[in-house]
Amino acid sequence: MYSWSGDTSDWYGSEGYDFDPAHKAAREREAARAGAAGPRTYEAKGRPLEALVDPRRTVACSSTTPIIVAVDVTGSMASWPAEIFDRLPLLYMTLHQYRPELEICFAAIGDARYDQWPLQVTGFAKGYDLEQQLKALYGEGGGGDGPEGYGLFAWYMLHRVSIPNAAEPPFLIVYGDAPMHETVHGKEIEKVCGVPGQDQSAIELWQAVAKKYNTWFLRRPTGSAGDEVDQQWFRALGPQQVARVHDEARAIDYALGIVARSWGRFEDFKQNMAARHAKEKVDDLARRIVEDVKPRVLHCPSCMAGLPPTAFGRWVCEYCKATLDL
Repeated sequence: MYSWSGDTSDWYGSEGYDFDPAHKAAREREAARAGAAGPRTYEAKGRPLEALVDPRRTVACSSTTPIIVAVDVTGSMASWPAEIFDRLPLLYMTLHQYRPELEICFAAIGDARYDQWPLQVTGFAKGYDLEQQLKALYGEGGGGDGPEGYGLFAWYMLHRVSIPNAAEPPFLIVYGDAPMHETVHGKEIEKVCGVPGQDQSAIELWQAVAKKYNTWFLRRPTGSAGDEVDQQWFRALGPQQVARVHDEARAIDYALGIVARSWGRFEDFKQNMAARHAKEKVDDLARRIVEDVKPRVLHCPSCMAGLPPTAFGRWVCEYCKATLDL
């Protein structure tokens, strides 16, 4: 299990890696807090900590760099919050060194037609405080045998999340393996989120979310490419925003790689991963992200200047004149 210390000496990859020394003091503070709390554990529990994940409230973030990570916790995906907890320091410390203003919100997605806790959303937090937030989620493991309640979460993102200072469309990473109910019923909105609502198209809700957030559906390796699940999410987000996670153990690395490439820090991410995995795994995931997933590069990796939406192919940065292959 990863720690908050930033110590990479026990990483077993083919190369070494050091986190940015400019943020060493911050890492030491978080490590001291974690050490005082005892060993990192993700305790099994029978319900969420509802005070921290109540979907009837609004969550707000004043940071310029908010990120939302949502996980389908129905069926066999109920264990995924624990998997993310294991890699939480890695996720935060890697992205924090790229954007120190980073704050993260977590969500657990179920199904309002079957589950007792069909939607759980934490507040935004940073550093060691993220542990308490993530531990508040409960992988209920319910849901139906088919579509799940992703549409209700899309409604929540549009009506209950405030990010007034975001410098660019924030990343919204959704891990799942199922299609969504085509309709979000008004009675579900009222029951779960506490306000009257009307029946709405889940696809249209996600299309609206995708205009506000840099939204990705990272699909657990089930089914076949281009199947019904893919097709529905293609309609919701666009095919370029749907990616298959071929190795469940690398689910966090997929998200890290997508964000790092978009922020112009993909080479550093590859060094980070090479310190944790064999070279062939690093090369395979890097190839999948660059050739298959193809996240749009938002910033020049040389000078970090923003790139225009038209930047594609061989491109010369207008600020530092670096030649980029996008």
